[in-house]
Amino acid sequence: MATESTTETTTETPKKRTRTKKRLLRNILIGTLVTLLVLVVAAGGVTAWTVTSSFPQTSGEIKVPGLTDTVTVSRDDAGIPTITAKNAGDLFRAQGYVHAQDRFWEMDFRRHVTSGRLSELFGESQLGTDTFIRTLGWRNVAEEEVQILDATSLAYYQSYADGVNAYLDTHSGANLSLEYVMLGLQNPDYSPEHWTPADSVAWLKAMAWDLRSNLEDEIERALLSGTFTPEQIAQIHPDYDYSKPTIVSDADPTTKTNAAPEAMPAAMHTAPGVDYAEAALRTSAALNNVPRLIGPAGSHVGSNSWVVSGQYTESGKPLLANDPHLGPVMPSVWYQVGLRCATVSPECPFDVSGYSFSGLPGVVIGHNADIAWGFTNLGPDVADLFIEKVTGDSYEYDGAAVPLDIREETIKVAGGADVPITIRSTKHGPIVSEITDDFTTITSTEAEKNGAQQAKDATEGYQLSLQWTALTPGRTPSAIFAVNAAHDWESFRAAATLFEVPSQNLLYADLEGNIGYQAPGLVPVRAQGDGTTPSPGWTSEYGWTGFIPQDQLPHVFNPSDGYIVTANNAAVAPDFPYLITKDWDYGYRAQQIEKRISDLISSDTKITAENMSDIQADTFNANAQHLTPLLISAAQSDDSSSGAARGAQLLEDWDYHDDRDSAQAAYFNIFWRNLLADAFAAKMPEATAPTGGSQWFQVMENLTPDPESAWWVDESRGIRNRDEMFVAAANEAWDEATSLMGSDPANWRWGKIHTLTIENASLGTSGIGAIEALLNRGPYELGGGSSVVDAVAWDASVGYEVNWVPSMRLVADLSDFDKSTWINLTGASGHAFSDHYVDQTPLWQNHQTRPWVFSAEAVEAAAKETLTLRP
Repeated sequence: MATESTTETTTETPKKRTRTKKRLLRNILIGTLVTLLVLVVAAGGVTAWTVTSSFPQTSGEIKVPGLTDTVTVSRDDAGIPTITAKNAGDLFRAQGYVHAQDRFWEMDFRRHVTSGRLSELFGESQLGTDTFIRTLGWRNVAEEEVQILDATSLAYYQSYADGVNAYLDTHSGANLSLEYVMLGLQNPDYSPEHWTPADSVAWLKAMAWDLRSNLEDEIERALLSGTFTPEQIAQIHPDYDYSKPTIVSDADPTTKTNAAPEAMPAAMHTAPGVDYAEAALRTSAALNNVPRLIGPAGSHVGSNSWVVSGQYTESGKPLLANDPHLGPVMPSVWYQVGLRCATVSPECPFDVSGYSFSGLPGVVIGHNADIAWGFTNLGPDVADLFIEKVTGDSYEYDGAAVPLDIREETIKVAGGADVPITIRSTKHGPIVSEITDDFTTITSTEAEKNGAQQAKDATEGYQLSLQWTALTPGRTPSAIFAVNAAHDWESFRAAATLFEVPSQNLLYADLEGNIGYQAPGLVPVRAQGDGTTPSPGWTSEYGWTGFIPQDQLPHVFNPSDGYIVTANNAAVAPDFPYLITKDWDYGYRAQQIEKRISDLISSDTKITAENMSDIQADTFNANAQHLTPLLISAAQSDDSSSGAARGAQLLEDWDYHDDRDSAQAAYFNIFWRNLLADAFAAKMPEATAPTGGSQWFQVMENLTPDPESAWWVDESRGIRNRDEMFVAAANEAWDEATSLMGSDPANWRWGKIHTLTIENASLGTSGIGAIEALLNRGPYELGGGSSVVDAVAWDASVGYEVNWVPSMRLVADLSDFDKSTWINLTGASGHAFSDHYVDQTPLWQNHQTRPWVFSAEAVEAAAKETLTLRP
């Protein structure tokens, strides 16, 4: 992320250098591009035409082939469209057309990622990414899912594709998007092909990958195993503290998920011990080579959602809030839209509004005329690594030689020769160790422990495969339509059963006053092991035996508490009969949300939509509340003029909120980063440096009661215990704060160093300043932080810049949907100089929201432009 230039935040750590190398298009555009771009910019008239020619027509009339009747597209003053059609085919055809108007470059880029075809756009620099995606086979699975779609869903996807293609048939190059002008300077022969249903469905694989599971935690444990004992690793990766909230409580009499199943899964234990450290480092790099289109993995990834029953609201009807936490990209990953059948009927059942993904028909999160719903990531462990015994073109399984599944593919390369690749798979999944050398050490070590005499033979004979639920064709592509058309709890739950990958926490409210929660998805049951380490693939003793039955996945309806909170915390109590994951978020956001709601209830305050938005803006830092008194106490032993003593004095009256204008928040977070670096990162492998999320909040909560723990000792610096470690980090923090913000603490503020630059997802990190200036926006000064409710998170291993954000915020008011509110991170348009490219960001920055109109009357009153699409 580009931010204010400071000594501290721009110093490249090894981890930051690795991440920089992985930036999607770094240094792939040739030097002459800059010269050509400058010449274009210098020609003022040409520049204006180039920039504006792609802006869509948003009023008047357009003839769209394939429509059977008239469709209206009403846009409000933020350019947000509501599409009204007389039949479902026309409705989705129009949505495809409108998405293409505003966001086609984004759509085109995404489909090249998901099909492993970035090299066709940007050349050989993308071969590694394409090879990885091709090996996993996202596009192949998407095409198989299209083949098994029910006829109605397939028709919707085809209508959407027809609408996109109707737009492509009349637009190209500069009048399609400014990015095509830039691409044309390097790759002049490129022309986008027509859209297909598989292009839409493949996007669901990107969603699933970015929300896949705890794979990074497994790799980190493997890295740590080369240095630390199991007990030390358990201190760094502690168990969930069940004094913090669970989504579904055993004590609640309405909960029906914890009845014992007929057949309990086999005992959980890890696979035989293996020295994973070196391979895990390379594995981490291989996995991270895949562009993350909706956000990076790690302990910061998450979301908030909660729903409050009408018994506690001012209106007497439920309120539902949601803010998914994803990586900040330009344009926002979300596209706001209303989809309305002029007359709702079984043939045209849609009257829905909310957040969609460009490239995908329907609405992902939002409400219809009867119900509202929100998503957060459940985070189950749905991806496992298996060590395979491979000989030639076969592998061993239960004592028999089984032929590998082998397929050949060809990667086309812009400006270069085609590159053939061979992909081999076992029954578990694709062999990923053949992509690079990244996996060979894991498999070699295991081979040696199983009797192999030669390292060379071991390396050749053992490979690593990946089993992941998203690589099996499923029904998720139909789920969005089913949710959009659901009208009550039972139809909503039926729709949820289709939402197989990625597994989400689904929150629900309806006009009748009901609230509910459902966890859908395919969550594997293992014969042995807990999914935290690679398992032997040559025996069925460690395989998946099935999935948690749908009717036993966590759910609750109208709980006695009168509210439900999901924030990636544990969904169930520890006695739940199936293993969902061992790597929940540690519950600090959920705890604070529950506290805010219960405080309102106990004070007899009737909750309003404004209260819900205010909770979304909560910056309380539980880690600061825990550590600040310890720091103040420790600093008493230091010289009164030291940085630690002055820092302690600054923190004396702090309310522990990470507010944008807070000097205390700035100093504490600098202290926090230094403490993590001194006490932990200095002792750990580089790739495992603490990022500062909820995992590390819990680590501190567990370790600080022991002031003599070895983690606090640094003999090279003469640091002998916790207090001395705190004082050392506090002194360093004072010096760093002075360097970053000046010598006067009155001028310090968290937002000065905690900034967000929103980068274009495809070309925004090209390394060419002229292009980045055209496409990126910021920096914006922000409050919030990691694992606080206002989850404007940062990576303590890198710096203070913002890396994760609430990608949108909504509050649905079931008493009157027209009283609902919403805000997007950027804006409706993907065109860099459109009025709606970044118009919502200042509101988002300041925790303001926009009216979310829904009724036909409100939409008509809010309309600033109306476009009529005709056959």
